[in-house]
Amino acid sequence: MAEIQKVDGQSVIDYVARDYDSLLQSMRDQISTKLPEWTDYTSEADMGNVLLQLFAHMGDTLSYYQDRIANESFLSTAQTRRSIIQHLRLIGYRLSTASPAAAKLVLTVPTSVSDVLTISKGDAFATKSQKNKKSVRFEYTSETPLIINCATLPLDLKDRTKKIYADGIPVEEGRLVKDEILGVSDGKPNQRFTLSHAGVILRSLNTTRQVNQDLLLLTEQGGIIEPWTLRESLAFSREQQRDFILAIDDQDRATVIFGDGAFGFIPPSGRQIKVTYRVGGGAFGNVPANTIETLASAPQLALVGAKVTNPALASGGADRESIERAVMNAPKVFRSLKRAVTADDYKSLALDFNGVSKVRAESTNWNTVTLYIAPEGGGRVSDVLEANLLAYFEDKRPLTTLIEIADVDYVKIYITAEVGVESYYSRNEIKEQLEGAVAKLLALENVDFKQTLYLSKFYEAMEAIAGVAYVNITEFRRQGAAPSSIENSGKIELGSNEIPIVSDDPAYLKGIKFSTSEEGG
Repeated sequence: MAEIQKVDGQSVIDYVARDYDSLLQSMRDQISTKLPEWTDYTSEADMGNVLLQLFAHMGDTLSYYQDRIANESFLSTAQTRRSIIQHLRLIGYRLSTASPAAAKLVLTVPTSVSDVLTISKGDAFATKSQKNKKSVRFEYTSETPLIINCATLPLDLKDRTKKIYADGIPVEEGRLVKDEILGVSDGKPNQRFTLSHAGVILRSLNTTRQVNQDLLLLTEQGGIIEPWTLRESLAFSREQQRDFILAIDDQDRATVIFGDGAFGFIPPSGRQIKVTYRVGGGAFGNVPANTIETLASAPQLALVGAKVTNPALASGGADRESIERAVMNAPKVFRSLKRAVTADDYKSLALDFNGVSKVRAESTNWNTVTLYIAPEGGGRVSDVLEANLLAYFEDKRPLTTLIEIADVDYVKIYITAEVGVESYYSRNEIKEQLEGAVAKLLALENVDFKQTLYLSKFYEAMEAIAGVAYVNITEFRRQGAAPSSIENSGKIELGSNEIPIVSDDPAYLKGIKFSTSEEGG
């Protein structure tokens, strides 16, 4: 409660207490000195009390907004994505949009087919839709068509009635939005046009090659088409440069912003503004192997009876950058000044690239830096992710430094346990929970390079599950160690380039195999 204190004979109100009850009590304490004639203020039905309660409610509301404004004014206390975006813009840091997963598709055709097939930008493939899970769309995104001469394809050794294109069709999750008309220029400075679809894929604002892949903006009038260039800022754009910037809000809506005539050219009045871009991205695109099997929009393949599949899981898909990650990562990127010099610089900048989960930077030669990358979703680095990363570092590396991208070494961890289950619990449910607990400990976001795994942590996680009477782990080893063994007295030490993963051995369900029994049985 707020108190009215006497300081040098004057009444001083404690303004620190600003909630409804404190404000109401403070006003009631003032009645005796401000309105001594008001004696019936104890009655709740008194109109004066109604007014005091209204003022206390209004003061409580204003105090809430004051606190919110104060909190949102500082990066360390801001809670909304909008505020974080504005704060980090001051140091030139942009929150990453969602990154699409990439995969390679193996194509098979009947042996009788000898056609020349052309895979063009926008040709689409998808996973099968399920009851509680929508299909995931993947597209061929390269500007250069992929030509496949079926007459020269070798036989599929597993099914000799088919020919196989084993080099793989590179695809990315997402959908192409082609030639969307944003509007017509009115010739005014600083014009803004918002894209119709949220979730634009834009992985880098520093590389012209990559920007042209993701977003292409044109102005057109009288058959004259003029391309425009996406920049991080218009601060260095001259008055005749056809440049624009892209502002992405907290709802992932993208807005095209043109210059004012001094910094960046103004689209002349009457010019139609047209844009082609891709939308999508997200961790849901990291689909398992052999799930991309539908020809969503590739009629030339369907006509010859072609089939596709992804022999390896799709990887690199990541959700938009969270505000927690941005607040943690932005100071590191700012300190590096977006220049890769030290190993920490390379690591921080690579982690800033959405789709990258783990990074280790190592100088493997006097002028070569090798980045060992674990993409979001695990698996190997796709050709698409490798090309994008190299392009991303192009203006950040020293001129004489070469960058190589390499895969990490995933080490399978084998665990077998005998588990006692209380009689009134379902064994199947307990088994699922135990498998989930082990999978969580070995999830990519919870592990790192050169990590030491302790047997005690697995006991702790498994014994914490309700319904588990006892746990006896009989096998705890890494890939390559002797089966049915407890390695190094309950401790597995991994190498500098190794990351642990749950074993996918068919003998182990999600990396763990149980022998369950009733308590006391």
